[in-house]
Amino acid sequence: MASMAHKTHEAQQMGIGKAIAVLTSGGDAQGMNAAVRAVVRVGIYTGAKVFFVHEGYQGLVDGGDNIKEATWESVSLMLQLGGTVIGSARCKDFQSREGRLKSAYNLVKKGITNLCVIGGDGSLTGANDFRTEWSGLLDELKNAGKISAEEVKTYSHLNIVGLVGSIDNDFCGTDMTIGTDSALHRIMEVVDAITTTAQSHQRTFVLEVMGRHCGYLALVTGLACGADWVFIPESPPGEKWEDLLCHRLSETRSRGSRLNIIIVAEGAIDRNGHPISSEYIKDLVVKRLGFDTRVTILGHVQRGGTPSAFDRILASRMGVEAVMALLQATPETPACVISLSGNQIIRLPLMECVQVTKDVTKAMKNKKFDDAIKLRGRSFLSNWETYKMLAHIHPPAIKSAYSIAILNVGAPAAGMNAAVRAAVRTGLLQGHKMFAVHDGFEGLAKAQIEEIGWGGVGGWTGAGGSRLGTKRILPSKYFEEISETISKFNIHGLIIIGGFEAFTGGLELINGRAKYEELCIPFVIIPATVSNNVPGSDFSIGADTALNTITMTCDRIKQSAAGTKRRVFIIETMGGFCGYLATMAGLASGADAAYIFEESFSIHDLQINVEHLTEKMKTTVKRGLILRNEKCNENYSTDFIYNLYCEEGKGVFDCRKNVLGHMQQGGTPTPFDRNFGTKLGVKAVMWMTGKMKECSRHGRIFANTDDSACLLGMYKRSLIFQPLSEVKNITDFDHRIPKDQWWLKLRPLLKILAKYKICLETSAEVQLEHIIRKRISLEQQQQQQQAS
Repeated sequence: MASMAHKTHEAQQMGIGKAIAVLTSGGDAQGMNAAVRAVVRVGIYTGAKVFFVHEGYQGLVDGGDNIKEATWESVSLMLQLGGTVIGSARCKDFQSREGRLKSAYNLVKKGITNLCVIGGDGSLTGANDFRTEWSGLLDELKNAGKISAEEVKTYSHLNIVGLVGSIDNDFCGTDMTIGTDSALHRIMEVVDAITTTAQSHQRTFVLEVMGRHCGYLALVTGLACGADWVFIPESPPGEKWEDLLCHRLSETRSRGSRLNIIIVAEGAIDRNGHPISSEYIKDLVVKRLGFDTRVTILGHVQRGGTPSAFDRILASRMGVEAVMALLQATPETPACVISLSGNQIIRLPLMECVQVTKDVTKAMKNKKFDDAIKLRGRSFLSNWETYKMLAHIHPPAIKSAYSIAILNVGAPAAGMNAAVRAAVRTGLLQGHKMFAVHDGFEGLAKAQIEEIGWGGVGGWTGAGGSRLGTKRILPSKYFEEISETISKFNIHGLIIIGGFEAFTGGLELINGRAKYEELCIPFVIIPATVSNNVPGSDFSIGADTALNTITMTCDRIKQSAAGTKRRVFIIETMGGFCGYLATMAGLASGADAAYIFEESFSIHDLQINVEHLTEKMKTTVKRGLILRNEKCNENYSTDFIYNLYCEEGKGVFDCRKNVLGHMQQGGTPTPFDRNFGTKLGVKAVMWMTGKMKECSRHGRIFANTDDSACLLGMYKRSLIFQPLSEVKNITDFDHRIPKDQWWLKLRPLLKILAKYKICLETSAEVQLEHIIRKRISLEQQQQQQQAS
């Protein structure tokens, strides 16, 4: 207990005597406000003074009221707002020495030596130049008599940390920049709306999205909507692309499709560097094919709207890490940028990332397009390879001898259909026969199975729920019938997409192998559940969609509470015993508390929360939001907590409750779930193809080793296959959750941002990594693989 108090005390003293300024610069991006909020609140938590710099670098140059001290309440209601509340401006004054002199003077007079810049690569490069010149600027100010020698000594060093806010995702070193996921949400809303009208009239739509120098938005949109063609600047189409495009569109129509979608990045070019405009593509299609074709240019719609749950959480995590990096920095520490790798927040040297970003532009200029895609990073490369496989390769004329069956198990989850579509089409491209199984293991037992072709999964990417049908029934009582179905249809592999039932069903199939030889075939589990409780994977298909549904509902409830004043809402979320949805929705919506099973709580804790809300009602923020996971405690039910808050808050605040229920399982999948499902579907079939060949003996397959029954999941920074026999060792079967869950480490952040004085772990300092060294080692690995 004493050591815990010491750590809390230590964390809350880190910033004493220090000042941090936060500014947003360049183009705005959804999620910037969440980052500003996190920087302000965690900065104040550590004892530091935190200042807003309004209007970006222009505010830094102009000084005065543009640099204002922030308070805890001043960042309330910012979380769900798009754009940037503190303003952003493109500033020419800062590019001059005189402008930077004024900026240095303004910072010194406020006692600020820590600067957090949220913007693109140009904004971050400017910050690094400012840092490099800092001591020279101070000497110049001293010589001009504007600051004293004591001030030069006291403020001798400027620390810089960058957060990348850009909807284009054009900064190398991070898998995602703040704003990208929200921009994809805006794009997919338009694409889904256009799809319905295009199908009605059998039209071709050409959609132009942002991305002058980076095709990420176009590429992921293409994957998420199953586009016929995607034009990106990093990989221009080859010679005679006009003929190939028209042939592909005609072929799609001949297969029965009523629409064509072409996605164009605004910076799309051909191999000679000439622009490819959406109007040119429209004219080409109309002239060659006579198809009714429309152009939609999305423009600044992509920058607007409320940030997605992903962007709010990403920006909040990055904001916290930025404060830690600033307060732990020394004069020798290079300026760093906070990045995302997999689901890990890391620090990278700012100028190394800027250099690699410039290398991409240079590679495109020199027509080294393969290098440009590799330099974008493994996430971009993986997306590009997946797109090419699903959109640009025809099924082979010579078929393999293998058959794969796909089934959904457990509760429906948005994104399941995207995974099925990707698996079916990848299997067909490998020459396999693909079977669709309806209604899970029960359907497999009752032979509710049919062969499915390329067109059979057309338009599935954006469909919610489960087109195949799904049930929670486990396979053990149907082993006899399942074996007969496998034998009858000559099935050589199973792809099982679902939640915890899919995982436990897989374990039952392993046990059944001893008695039923037909079950000795390879199979792989793809995690898909809103609860995100499947062991062996940090994320499950469907969890992001459910999280966004909860977050948007909380936004509306908070708006209602803000209007009525002195009101507390208690909201029950799904998840079984897993508190992922409650915790992450709490982070994304700015909740005051989130009760979960994994973190036990008592009546004393509930009393502390009530007292905390009572104090909050005395401030300008007169509203409260409490989330409760449905199975967090069998005695402290939603009704109990509601009644307790009503009684204890009498005269101070009133309460309302809301049980969200099955709306969390519905809706169209988010771009993340569509993309994630697509990637897992492709990867599962590629693994299955290799495993079937490996287990093939004399024309038949026999697989009973541990590595022939795997779970495919995201672990930290990679998609990996883990034998189910190993995954069961890290599982709490009584409560249907993994024994270790990565997101529990974010719980302190939720509480600190809600103004609780709790421990923030500072001993495990994040080490600075190096993007250039990582790139070199990756290239060496590729060369070794090619050589072998």
